[in-house]
Amino acid sequence: MSSLARPTHGRMIGGVCAALARRFGTSATTMRVIFVLSCLLPGPQFLLYIALWILLPSEDKAARTAW
Repeated sequence: MSSLARPTHGRMIGGVCAALARRFGTSATTMRVIFVLSCLLPGPQFLLYIALWILLPSEDKAARTAW
């Protein structure tokens, strides 16, 4: 598994689904479909997406940060 950072290439809106897909070893399209289908269920999916968009570092910033 790779680190959790939003990629600079291959993202559609914020790169959250692409980052999660990379982290869990699946395609970004699959993760996007899962997200859209989860929106049919009650819950805070959009708030979680926005929170991850804010909290996850961009790939170029994550490469410069040494933990």
